[in-house]
Amino acid sequence: MPSTLPDFMLLAFTSLFTMVNPLGTIPVYTSLTGNLSSAEAKKVAYKAVITATLTLFLFAFAGKFIFNFFAISVNSLKVVGGIIFFMAGFDMLQARLIRTKQDNETTKQFASDIAITPLAIPIICGPGAMTVSIVLYSEAVHWEQKLVVFGTIVVIMLITLIFLLSGRKIISFVGENGNKVLMRIMGLIVMVIAVEFLFSGLKPILQDIFLTGK
Repeated sequence: MPSTLPDFMLLAFTSLFTMVNPLGTIPVYTSLTGNLSSAEAKKVAYKAVITATLTLFLFAFAGKFIFNFFAISVNSLKVVGGIIFFMAGFDMLQARLIRTKQDNETTKQFASDIAITPLAIPIICGPGAMTVSIVLYSEAVHWEQKLVVFGTIVVIMLITLIFLLSGRKIISFVGENGNKVLMRIMGLIVMVIAVEFLFSGLKPILQDIFLTGK
């Protein structure tokens, strides 16, 4: 673990930024909010980012306690997150909406729903981001480093919000066909990440089962 504060800041930012991947959230966000007005889409972006921020705060501060209390592991979170990620990536690969509005559902209910799932969790705040926040906070020795963890979360979430709010302009610039191509590419990447999460979570679980069986 880096001994100096600047090194810890760099580690925290690069590792969490990679896991959150703000740029990769754009195709998902624009596809989910395609039938919403500009004002409604902005509300979705704000609610998703706030939800993801609070979730990362919670896992950073109390992640270990939550896992110990419910007797669950980070590996289980990776498996579940990997499955959800794979389903989302599969829909993106076909360039279709991950979640569509139901007939008996109001626009406000639909916007509120997609802001939390799948946009905030697990697209923005996925198993990787949760795990990194837990590890960083647990490895933070001094209070300055603990503040760096929370500060890094805020900065990356603000960057994500900027990307989301600019998403429609970016997509309109590349055009509808470009949007579909970008969505398919990101869908493939999301599915690959999902497989990595799934097997990185399954491997230690299976090893534990077989070793215990012996």
